[in-house]
Amino acid sequence: MAKPSSLTSGDLALLRPFWEEPVAREELPNGATLIVRRDRSAPLASVQVWVKTGSVHEDTLQGSGVSHYLEHLLFKGTERRAGREISATVQAHGGNINAYTTFDRTVYYIDLPSEHVSVAVDLLADMVLHSTLPADEVEREKDVILREIDMVQDDPDQRLGQTLFATAFRAHPYRFPVIGHREVFSSLTREDLLGYYRARYVPNNLVIVVVGDVDPAAIREEVQRHFGSTPRARLAPLTILPEPVALGPRHDHRYEEVEVIRADLSWPIPGLGHPDAPGLDLLAMILGSGDSSILWSELREKSRLVHSIDASCWNPGMGGLLSISFTCDAGGRERATAKILEVLQALGKKGFTRARLRKAMRQLVVGEINARKTMAGQASRLGAAEVVVGDLSFTRSYFESLAGVDSAALARLIQTYLIPRTLTSVSLNPTADRPEASAGDLKVVGAADFEEILLPGGARLLLRPDPRLPNLHLRFVLRAGPAQEAPGRRGSSALLATLLTKDTQRRSAAEVARRIEEVGGSFSAFTGNNALALALEVLPSDTTLALETLSDAVFHPAFRADTLARERDAQIADLKLDEDDVVSHGRKLLRQRFFGAHPLAYDAFGAAAEVAAVTPADLRALHARVLTANNAVLAVSGDFSRSRLLPALRRFLARLPKTKAPAAAPRLAGPVEPGAWEELQPRNQAVVYQAFPGPGATSSDRVVADVMDEFFSGMSSGLFERVREEKGLAYFVRSSRILGLDSGMFYLYAGTAPDHVAAVLAEFKAEIQRVATGGAKLEELRRCQTRLKAARRQALQTNASRALHASLQCLYGLTVNDAHEMDRALDAVTLADLAAFAHRYLLADRCLQLVVRPAAKSKA
Repeated sequence: MAKPSSLTSGDLALLRPFWEEPVAREELPNGATLIVRRDRSAPLASVQVWVKTGSVHEDTLQGSGVSHYLEHLLFKGTERRAGREISATVQAHGGNINAYTTFDRTVYYIDLPSEHVSVAVDLLADMVLHSTLPADEVEREKDVILREIDMVQDDPDQRLGQTLFATAFRAHPYRFPVIGHREVFSSLTREDLLGYYRARYVPNNLVIVVVGDVDPAAIREEVQRHFGSTPRARLAPLTILPEPVALGPRHDHRYEEVEVIRADLSWPIPGLGHPDAPGLDLLAMILGSGDSSILWSELREKSRLVHSIDASCWNPGMGGLLSISFTCDAGGRERATAKILEVLQALGKKGFTRARLRKAMRQLVVGEINARKTMAGQASRLGAAEVVVGDLSFTRSYFESLAGVDSAALARLIQTYLIPRTLTSVSLNPTADRPEASAGDLKVVGAADFEEILLPGGARLLLRPDPRLPNLHLRFVLRAGPAQEAPGRRGSSALLATLLTKDTQRRSAAEVARRIEEVGGSFSAFTGNNALALALEVLPSDTTLALETLSDAVFHPAFRADTLARERDAQIADLKLDEDDVVSHGRKLLRQRFFGAHPLAYDAFGAAAEVAAVTPADLRALHARVLTANNAVLAVSGDFSRSRLLPALRRFLARLPKTKAPAAAPRLAGPVEPGAWEELQPRNQAVVYQAFPGPGATSSDRVVADVMDEFFSGMSSGLFERVREEKGLAYFVRSSRILGLDSGMFYLYAGTAPDHVAAVLAEFKAEIQRVATGGAKLEELRRCQTRLKAARRQALQTNASRALHASLQCLYGLTVNDAHEMDRALDAVTLADLAAFAHRYLLADRCLQLVVRPAAKSKA
């Protein structure tokens, strides 16, 4: 019988064009290595400088984190530039600059339009070879990194990682954290930094990688000009002790103030250049990559021994670890560990199916393709091949080696490497004196408050366990709306939100709806001026389905053209319905005249002509623009176990891209077109509007604006009593607001007979004047305060409403648990505050007045 192979000719055909692309590599006279790849697919370039030094090269400074410290300081000034000038220059040329440090390298990179590539080369050469390490910045940055070290120690996952490396490695410098030990780092001096800098940051220890729409010959000249002027230097050889073969298993099980067990089983494996490395990557992929992996199926789905489990290979050039990580409830670690070892033993005997091999191979192929999507990704692949492996054709040999990996080969790898004698087992466990921890999951933050968790990358997680009803609500919110939409595509945020609830890459819209509805759940979208949201509500037993549905929608939307066409038509139909309503039509016209070119000129549903132009590509671009970790909030409210759900929520948010959040809308001080305007419509009634600048959602005047809005609205307001009840001038009269984050519009409006327009406008003026001159009565203010506090309580009764409110508060940078704070703020508003509000905002010279009145009817 033929052995099942993991690689097909079709897979190789997908990758072969990458391997055949020309890449220029040369060593400059001073020893620096230059790698250039021309890619004309976009007018962009990535310039990266790989310094072949990291925490394992710190020699007598081992454990200090000097490599990472130095990386920070290279942004603080050179012989030619002040620190701020570096980033300012990059941004002025449309680029981004950053750096990172790991065990074996430090990489500095700039991504920018290709016409400015010479700027990037100049800047990076100046930073890497001519930094001055100013003394004041050395001290200032030390404080920054000390805080970073404290943050690492506050993160249980980071602590577990450091425990793993300190246990698995006894001799090799991998045992030291890249950031350094606090005590050793604190003792570093500027002289230590300068000595390390002069010894390791020399041309013959650099690799410069440039990928993009560039001329290789011109790049060589630029690199020679800026890097080549520094002479080759002595590069002292370093002795890095190899890790001796483990003679027995190692373990370190710690008991801390944690709520779930975090555990890791790891075995030493050879480095990336070893012949077994490709097969070990494939093995880890099959064992624990994804929700259909072997360990996920066996330990989570079937045995229910863990909440999460995954496997991965970390194998840089000097050797590494194959790790299986999992989380479970207190008391479950031993059973989970035994089951993992049982599964591995069985697989070492019986091997793997063709389907398992094929799926994992495809995942590796897709990963390789995805890594090359951008100029930066291509440059990183070339840099790693050169610095880590020493062979630019490494990926070709890697995948060609995979062609020979079959079930028997994987079984051999298990028998060779995943053996009890070399196992390192580490874990963080709940302290023994907290037996009530499981029951306490439902009492973590109290009945009404959300727990706030800030995750690496900036994503925010809000948790509110409440077991009173068997109901669970998840609300995922992104800052999006008119301000984030492309020109000429107003309304695309609403379409994006809607389509995220429809087709995914795995399921049709009908299948998505069926899976949620057959368990009695709901999946819906929300869009406003400043945010879009996805809402899922299910019974607690269907939590996994809800999170899977949300994850599929967020990370794998399909944006099918036929679905877009249907939803686009529906949105346009709704916009047309609005035009049929005279009040809605007038409000839209008011917004456009008030805000002009500002994004708030249109609501989240946009304009019909622009909605009609939206394409799947537009939605994909908007999705990529707003889906960033620091632009996202996930709120969960209802009946759930915190310890069981938290790991899955963390995994979900960890997948969010760590890219720059989209820009907010610019501030608008007042109406673009102040004055009086009139619109004729074939209607019977007239609608009058008076609009003024108003505070935004994040303004300090927001609470006073809430009270003022209530003051002018409602059936017991003075304006209503006088205009409708006493004088009968209007069918309805009230105020409302358009809220951006920093800007807004406050407006009064009324529906009236055409011959009452002037009288209603006079009443608007009189009521504003009454408030501004202190004529409002205390009982009116108290009515507003009482009404607002009661309405708030009414509005926040459900898990859904609480999750929406909390997530938006968090997204806008406001207090999440603001119930008591808001009551106090409302009670603190005085009549003087209302008068000051009127003087500040409701000014005649900043008023835009619009009257929509009937047009003369044509004669038959």
